[in-house]
Amino acid sequence: MTDRIEHNGMQVDAVLSEFITKQALPGTVVDAEDFWAGFSALVHDFGPRNRALLEKREEIQAKIDQWHIDNRDAPHDRNAYEAFLQEIGYLIPEGEAFTIETTNVDPEIATVPGPQLVVPITNARFALNAANARWGSLYDAFYGTDAMGTRPPAGGYDRGHGARVVARSRVFLDEAFPIVGKSHADVTRYVVSDGALLVDDQPLAQPEKFVGYRGNPKAPDAVLLRNNGLHVELVFDRAHPIGGRDQALLADVRLESAVSAIMDCEDSVACVDAEDKVLAYGNWLGLMQGNLTADLSKNGKTMTRRLADDVTYTAPDGSDLVLKGRALLWIRNVGHLMTNPAIHDRDGNEVFEGLMDAMITTLVAMHDLKRDGGNSALGSVYVVKPKMHGPEEVAFTTEIFNHVEKTLGLPANTVKIGIMDEERRTTVNLMECIRAAKSRVAFINTGFLDRTGDEIHTSMEAGPFSRKDFIKRKGWISAYENQNVDVGLACGFSGKAQIGKGMWAMPDMMAAMIEQKIEHPKSGANCAWVPSPTAATLHALHYHKVDVMAVQEKLLKGGRRAHVSAILDIPLAAFRAWSKEQVAREVENNAQGILGYVVRWIDQGVGCSKVPDINNVGLMEDRATCRISAQALANWLHHDVTSEADVMAAMQKMAKVVDEQNADDPAYRPMAPDYDGIAFQAACDLVFKGREQPSGYTEPVLHRRRLELKSQRNH
Repeated sequence: MTDRIEHNGMQVDAVLSEFITKQALPGTVVDAEDFWAGFSALVHDFGPRNRALLEKREEIQAKIDQWHIDNRDAPHDRNAYEAFLQEIGYLIPEGEAFTIETTNVDPEIATVPGPQLVVPITNARFALNAANARWGSLYDAFYGTDAMGTRPPAGGYDRGHGARVVARSRVFLDEAFPIVGKSHADVTRYVVSDGALLVDDQPLAQPEKFVGYRGNPKAPDAVLLRNNGLHVELVFDRAHPIGGRDQALLADVRLESAVSAIMDCEDSVACVDAEDKVLAYGNWLGLMQGNLTADLSKNGKTMTRRLADDVTYTAPDGSDLVLKGRALLWIRNVGHLMTNPAIHDRDGNEVFEGLMDAMITTLVAMHDLKRDGGNSALGSVYVVKPKMHGPEEVAFTTEIFNHVEKTLGLPANTVKIGIMDEERRTTVNLMECIRAAKSRVAFINTGFLDRTGDEIHTSMEAGPFSRKDFIKRKGWISAYENQNVDVGLACGFSGKAQIGKGMWAMPDMMAAMIEQKIEHPKSGANCAWVPSPTAATLHALHYHKVDVMAVQEKLLKGGRRAHVSAILDIPLAAFRAWSKEQVAREVENNAQGILGYVVRWIDQGVGCSKVPDINNVGLMEDRATCRISAQALANWLHHDVTSEADVMAAMQKMAKVVDEQNADDPAYRPMAPDYDGIAFQAACDLVFKGREQPSGYTEPVLHRRRLELKSQRNH
């Protein structure tokens, strides 16, 4: 029986009540009675409205389903389809042009393009790694990955590979910071003289790119450069030059890497009750107070990881220049859908988790607003709000934070929100979604996985969808990606807010990332997601090659590249005469991905991890990847592309594969040969009951099954 504490009509789990009362509230100016009264008002006044918005989602979906059923055998009439969507209020007219009015946005969000990390807030070590990924070693990133096309031989330092790392790093310096008449590869000396950097007595081709140094100007310990808003630090080790061979004594090239990071309470975590939520909120509190730590063991020694300090340099004019040592942090709340048993309202209903997150994560962030050198230099709190469907739900989010700010005594629009453009009703109404939050929006982005999952669920009755890899090749996806940038720019995001792109999902394939992910800054996006600090350092190279602000200026002059009609081109299968082998391969690929993710989510409470795919390629999996795979199988089952028997056979076959892939994990519980564990049942629910899930989301199934497992273990 859960112990609960009564607060203004709410029954709050004792663990959560104690956290708020003893940890979150002390140190703020918020009175406890005022907090609980305002929290209760949020729950009881906004809860019914939240529920009504979810009911509206289902009503609209039922109408779309029926339209597709009624028109399934007729040639698709795009004009008639758009008219129907307008008639039911799914698609609304765009209003007059406007510009967002968001103020007090930190430069990491507004004016400095760069990589963005997303990490589960429940893992303190990951959270610290992400926060400290503001700076990364280019030498380490090149040496320890396949970024240069090869990996270092195992065991010890390989001089040949190390020499290639140094040479490749010098190529980067030549491209970003050219020297008049000389290459960085040939330099023997970096000297600061009369406020200028001289490299073997030659100036930089663009002298203004030198912005600071540390130590003796005649033999500096570090030289600070800046290109396209991002800093690069040349680190010298005069006592221990690399291998004794570096003529300039250059020991490392450190790049400003993850300019911003999202601490995630949503897709990458498994938070199903008060215990889980307190872990998430507690780590966020540690980040906001600046005292979060994590112990880790390496080579038999225990080390404590902490937040990195800011770094001070001497500017060319002799003044102090202080640069942040940490990424600018967002906190991602959950969407409007889920409830959580951590709090019950006065009628005994579970409270909507999004309301909890809004109130508690903002309260926690107040600790940063009182702290010098904290997260936001401009007194802002940054909250990403996912899975909103259309302008009405964005407006609802804005009203939520209006209430939160009033309760906590914060100035209006202290909380800046990020709008995840990952649901189709948001995509086709993006400008009006932005308008609904024009005084607090500071971020929009695209995400192929969730967006495709919603695409499949929304058009479930239209027919069988293409295979996943072919969905990516359809015209709707490029229209979606282009519109996101174009609408953001049309609404005045350039220099005020972030326009983001999605995750690179293969953390071990950095050479491929370097080749492909440059397309994100080229598209005009001023941030894009990466799976690790190392990936952030390598992706930062792209922002040195591409001046994103110049790209945005050019795009603004070119006008809108994509319109709603192209986005509404449903990616149904054009060729349906698949062989049995092709169908089986697609089914097994989806089944393996679902099982590999779900078994860790249910049994171990791991919300995001590197999961080997059917070809043993490690992929970053979260609920978004699971959503698209589950909806793809549900769609093919519904349209008889495959059968329940064949899918179940594939699930059991792939369960054995996943068991083998996890054989070295002592905490892993095999699914085969009985196939009766809660994790396997959850994976099957996602597929065989996929059409019943609201918007095709995985959360209802995963939360229910995880709670079931935790209940069994507690008894």
